[in-house]
Order: sequence, then C-alpha cells, then structure tokens
Amino acid sequence: MARPVIATKLYVPKPRPGLVARPRLCALLNAASRLTLVSAPAGFGKTTLLAEWLAETAREDRCVAWLSLDAEDSDPASFWTCVVTALHTAVPGVGLGALALIASSPLPTEHLLTLLLNELAAGQGEVWLVFDDYHLVDSHDVSYGVAFFLEHLPPHVHVVLSTRADPDLPLSRWRVRGELAEVRAADLRFTSGEAAVYLNEAAGLDLTWADVAALEERTEGWIAALQLAALSIRGRADVSGFIAQFAGDDRYIVDYLLEEVLRHQPNHVRDFLLRSAVLDRLTGPLCDAVTGRDDGRVMLVSLERANLLIVPMDDRREWYRYHHLFADVLRVRMLAEQPDLVPLLHQRASQWYERHDLAEDAVRHALAARDFDRATYLMELAVPTIRRHRQETMLLGWLKALPDDAVRRSPVLSVFYGYMLMVAGDLDAVEARLDDAERALAAAPDSATPRWATTEELRTLPATIAVYRASLAQARGDVAGTAEQAQRALDLAGPADHLARGGAAGFLGLAAWARGDVSSALETFTRAVASLHAAGAVVDELSSTVVLADLWLAAGRPSKARRSCERALRLAEAHGDPMARATADLHVRISEIDTEVGDLDNANRHLTKAAAIGERAAMTESRYRWFVAMGRAADTEGDPLKAITLLDTAEQLYRPGFFPDVRPIAAMKARIWISRGNLAQAVDWAEDRGVSAADDPDYLREFDHLTLVRLLIALHRADLDVGTLDQAAHLLDRLHDAADASCRAGSLLEIRMLQALAHHAYGHRPQALDALARAFAHAPEPGGYVRLFLDEGAPMMGLLRDATHHDVTGGHARRLLSLHTSAEAPGEGERPAPWSAESLSARELQVLKLLDSELSGPQIARDLFVSYNTLRTHTRHIFTKLDVTSRRAAVLRARERGLM
Repeated sequence: MARPVIATKLYVPKPRPGLVARPRLCALLNAASRLTLVSAPAGFGKTTLLAEWLAETAREDRCVAWLSLDAEDSDPASFWTCVVTALHTAVPGVGLGALALIASSPLPTEHLLTLLLNELAAGQGEVWLVFDDYHLVDSHDVSYGVAFFLEHLPPHVHVVLSTRADPDLPLSRWRVRGELAEVRAADLRFTSGEAAVYLNEAAGLDLTWADVAALEERTEGWIAALQLAALSIRGRADVSGFIAQFAGDDRYIVDYLLEEVLRHQPNHVRDFLLRSAVLDRLTGPLCDAVTGRDDGRVMLVSLERANLLIVPMDDRREWYRYHHLFADVLRVRMLAEQPDLVPLLHQRASQWYERHDLAEDAVRHALAARDFDRATYLMELAVPTIRRHRQETMLLGWLKALPDDAVRRSPVLSVFYGYMLMVAGDLDAVEARLDDAERALAAAPDSATPRWATTEELRTLPATIAVYRASLAQARGDVAGTAEQAQRALDLAGPADHLARGGAAGFLGLAAWARGDVSSALETFTRAVASLHAAGAVVDELSSTVVLADLWLAAGRPSKARRSCERALRLAEAHGDPMARATADLHVRISEIDTEVGDLDNANRHLTKAAAIGERAAMTESRYRWFVAMGRAADTEGDPLKAITLLDTAEQLYRPGFFPDVRPIAAMKARIWISRGNLAQAVDWAEDRGVSAADDPDYLREFDHLTLVRLLIALHRADLDVGTLDQAAHLLDRLHDAADASCRAGSLLEIRMLQALAHHAYGHRPQALDALARAFAHAPEPGGYVRLFLDEGAPMMGLLRDATHHDVTGGHARRLLSLHTSAEAPGEGERPAPWSAESLSARELQVLKLLDSELSGPQIARDLFVSYNTLRTHTRHIFTKLDVTSRRAAVLRARERGLM
C-alpha cells in the first residue's frame, strides 16, 4: 500500500498569539484564483501567513484541506495518497473512486485525477487545497499530475501552493489568463511598521525607532532574520551596538544569528538542540533515547515557551518539530561539530522506534545511519507483518533505499523484491531475484555474512521460492510449469508450514482452473484456503474467497459464489481495518454477481464501499477488478463509452501472475462493441488477438472464442454471410464438447444460449427453441443469470417471446422478459448507442448504393473489382458510421439522412 499518511501532515497550523496581523496579504489570498502561489525563500513566514489567513477567513461553507509535504512525497503514489486523504478528510465523500487507483504500478495519473476532479465537481461549497513546502517534492511525474489537476479544477475549488522556489508548472499561461494570484518575497517582507510591531510587541523588546529601522533595513524585512535577531537581542545591554555589527547580506544573516542564538543558550539547551535535530518529529521519550538524557518533555515545553523556532504538531503538545530552516542549520552545525556522533544518534532513534513497534521509522533511521546490516535485519523482521497486511509498497520503498548488494545478501529480501517486481509487471527481472535467494541460502554462512532475522519466512523460504516460480510460470501461460512448481513447493513445505502449503495448493488449484478442470480446482483451492486459515493469513484467506467464487460461477453455481463471499465479507468487516483489502475485494465480487442478476442499485452500493475502503487499504493485484466491475455496471446502465473508458483503466492496471486470465479485458470491450454494432472495431480485436474459428478448444481462450462467436453471428446478421454463421456453429460444437467433458456448467449455459442464437440467425426456429430449452434445463441455477441473456438484445428478446409462446423453458423465458426494460438492453426497433458521426467516403457511398440492390456480397465485390474481404471492411465501416447492424438498416438510415 502507499506510505501511510501521518495525521500531523493534515494538521492546519493554528496562528500563535501575538503574531503581527497582515491584512494586506490576506486580501491577496482571498482572490480565489485557480492557483494562489506563495513563493519565497526560507524564513519569510509563508506557513504562518497561511495559518493566519485561514483562521481569519474560516466559514461554514468553506472546506480547507491542508497538506504539509516532505521529500518522501516525491513518489507519485505517496503524493496523491496524501492529496486524496487530505481532501477526503476535509470534504467527506470526495476521493472514494480515486483512492481505488493509488499504489498502482504504473500509477494511472490522469484516470485517477479525472475521478477525483469529477467527485470535486459534484460538490457545492468552496474547497481550498493548501500545499505547504511544495518545493520538497522533486518529481516530474508529480508536477505533470499537479498541472493536469490545476488545469481542470472546478470553479469552486482553489489551490494554494507554498514553496521556496517556483514550481515546474505552466505559471505564465495561468498568469496571462488571470487565473494566478501571487504572493512573493517582496510582499512577505515586513514593512517598517510591521517590524516595529513584531519586535516591540510580539517579541517584547523595547527598541527605539532607529534600532527597528536599522534592523529592518539590514534584514530587508526577512522575518526569520528578525525573529533570530530578537532572540539574540534579549538581555543585551548594548542593543544598538549589536545591531550595527552585521550587514544585510542574506546569505550570512542566518548563520550569524544562529551562532548568536546557540552561543547564548545554556550548554544543556544547545546540546539538546543539536542532538535532537536528527529527528523529523520530537516527543519527550524519543528525545531522551536519542540525546541520552531524561529531560526531553520538559525541554520541548520550555523551547516552545521561549519561542525558539519549534512548532507543535498536535493539540496536546506531545509531538513537535523544529522550524524547517532552524532544523536544517542545526543539522549542518551538528555534522560540522560532531560528525561521528550523527550515525549513533540515528541508530538510537532506530532502536527507540523498533522498541515501540514503529518499523517504518526504525528502518528510516537505520538507513540514515547507513547501518545497512541493521536496516536489512529490521526489514526481514517486518516481512511477516507486511505480508499479513499486504503493505508491499512500503517494503518496496525500503528495498530501493538499500544498496543492491545488501538486498542480494538477504535471501528473504531477494525473494520479496522479486515478488514486488512481479506485482509491477516486470516478469523478466523476477527470476534473477529468486536465483539470488537460492544462491544465498546455499552458501555457507561465515563471520562476514550479516546476521539474518530468524523468522518463519527464512525457514520456509525454499517452499516460498517454489510458490513464486509457480506464479511466474502462470504469468507466462505455462500451465504445466505452474503445476510442477506448485507441487515442488508442497514437497518442500512441512506439515505445519500452512502458509507455504496454502500458496502451493492455491497454484495447483489455479493450474487446474486454467486447464478447465473446475471440479479439481474447487477441491484443491478449498484446501488452499483452509491452509491459509490455519496459517493465520486471514487477509489472504478471505481474499481467496473471491477466487472460490469465480470457480463456483464456472461450475454454474452463482448462489454458492454469493454465499461464500457474503460469509467472508461478514468475517472481514468484523476484523475492521486490518482486513480492508479483503473487504474491498469481496465487495467488488458481490457487485459483479449483483450486476449479473440485474440488481444495479446493490451492485453500485458495493462498488462505492469498495472504493471508500481504498482509503485504508490499497487493492494490489486485484485492483483492476474494481474497474472491470464498474465498467460492467456502466454498460448495463446503457453507457458503453463510460464502460470502455473504465475497462481501458482496468487494462492498464492488470498484471499477469496471480490468477488465470480467463476473462481477458480486451474481449470484454469487444463484446460491448459487438452489442452496440461497432463491428469494425470488434473485427480489429479478433485480428489483434489472433483468435480464429478454427482454433482448438482451450479453456484459457474460451472467453475469447465465445466473444468471436458473437462477432460471427453479428457479421452474418449484417450482410447475411452464411459462411460466418457456419464458422460460429462449428466452433460452438467443439466448445460444447470440451465444456461438457469437464462438467463446466457455467460454460455450457452460455454455449447453449449462443447455439440457440446461431439457429435463430439461420432461421431454424425449432432448433433454436430446443437449444434454449436445453440451456435452461441442464443449468444447475438458471435463475442466477439475467444479463447473460438480456445483453444479447433484440434477437434474444424475440427468441424468448417465442419460447414463452410455446412454453418450452419452464417459465424462465417469461421471467427474463419481465425483467427486460429499455434501460437494461436495447429492444427490437431500438437503436444502440451511437459510436461515430463520421461522414461516408466516396467509396463507401458507392458501396452503399450497391447494398440497395439484389446483388449478393460476392457479386458486389466483383462489380467493384475488389476482394470480398475488402468489401466486408467497407461494409463494416458503413455500419459503424451509420450506427446500424444490417444491410437493410444501413439503406434505410442513409435515406433518412439524404445520402441516397
């Protein structure tokens, strides 16, 4: 999952008592432009100004989302996780769809932002999104996304960006349009009057006007310099002499004043400041552990009271941070004075965080100490928890920070690096990492070898490696290799190694599924789920129920699929946040079952819940299924363009390696094109996919083949080419025999339904009714399939009416007809949703005129001196442009438009 968002990053700073009011700057901020840029070097009071402005302009109808950025947010997934979480915190309901995309690899930024912008556009009140310290984000990908986001902002949403340097954004374009408000260093500098108020009232000094003017002149109104000067002046007898000692070169003021501030602090305060500066966040016990003292809590409170550049991060005054400028200089000073001590301070911080089970901070400080052996050891210790809670993205960030040779020396980290490369789709790099792990295990350890963490992961690693090799074989479509490696994993795992046995049995079940042996797959995968339960891997156990549901659907048992998912969902919800990923997966699967039976309201409720859960848990390898389910629902609701867009996103997110690809997304899109008459694009799909009516049956290609059958029947209806219908019928016969031999009831229902449609297209009504009757009669649960029939449109409606008239389906046809509405599927006489409004070319007009004749397709081709295939291409383009599906309809539509 993406790096968790620390709550204090979303904390809107509160203005401190005694600050100088700056109404002239608040007026600039109130301009409510598309973007308000607050750009100035460090120490100009950018954050303080924003806190004052937000406090003074707070209204009930204004929502403020604050985000304090740091360097780690340069990762796009981390950045957009923070942004969406900040918006969702400020505007409940916003970000549900976008969160489902975060942590994907590669991150589909434009799709994510489109969803987020659409959710923001649906709101009413003003929304202000404030980025503080944007300069810390160093990423072209982030800048591209922010530019896209700003370019498409709804009018009631405004962004404020505080930075030390102008961002890589098209500022000049927005400036010309009048969509950019700017607050610069020249605006932020204290005027003489503001400097006097600050020094004499806020800081409590009693300076003469001449001293104030001298300080303001020498610092040029630089607020940080004035603040440091005020700290240095306290208690001095010769204030005027001190002010006269330094000149106004900004590069030296900070160093000089900090030296003065530190030199005048008691030794114990100065020592505390320097040693604790290695920490990003400060709390009493942590400071004690790092500094070796016992006064951390008291020191933090006293520093705040002394206004010594420390900022509270919560309302309870438990956590603090130093002013960024102050922290930077303290760290430089510490490195200059005691460089050998800095790694030790980081190690102490790492040890404190380890004792408090804060693995991420423990690892970060170990890396900062360049103690890579310790960092490796901590990562190995964290792997079981990371696996259990599926926090792979965090582990990947750690691994990237380690030297590669450190990763290779750790067999556990090598294996899980390989796993995450597979998640990212880099299959070629996976095998090398698994080889590294096996070499490390085989090498005899010696005194030079860093100590490995003694965990179950290390002990069972040989079996785990075999499991991942099974996954790699599956990703490559090697069903035999998948089964071989899965069996090897079982042989290597001990009787009590439930996690390894669960993974191995799971891949054996998936291999059986890929072969089409659903009965064996169900039996084996059920054992796998039991092993995961015994291992305590509850997330994987409950998520695996989604696969069991898929297998029950293949077996023609949708009610069993639903019951198993609903039972697992109750368990997942009872466990709360730790099961968020499994909960999201189960909501998605139930939504797909609801969509199939026509319950779109319930389906959409489940999808909304799944998206909301994305705020707490990123769906990883199954993330694409949310978009598949959304696309299916959109198509059922009559919005094919939205459905295709969602499926495009799903296609980008899909990664091979975890489940057999039994429902390729490209074929799902082709089915939408076919149902809407866009046959040319469907033909292109068949050619690109290399799917042919002459193929041998293969369960992994069955979905493609059944899509091709629909295309061949549609092509026949379009130009009455009996040859395409014959191809469809022969292919259906072979598919039927293969499904029947494997007892795949779900496949047989769909195949027999398509056989009925093929007979109907031939004009063989008795055979069509007989095939339809057999489809219902032999299906274990025909009532669980609604969209399967209704999505076939007008021909199926006519066939169902015939079946009702002759009463050959035992009431099933009547039930489907009663469920059919114009919103669910195009009825007879209705036109599918239009895809194109292009005009016809001269050649297509020539073909169209010949279609309005008694000539057959081959005769028209001869008249035009073209091949029959070329004619069919022209015909498909004509049908697409006229939004029709048959020759007769094309002629009628052309006459309506005055083309003939």
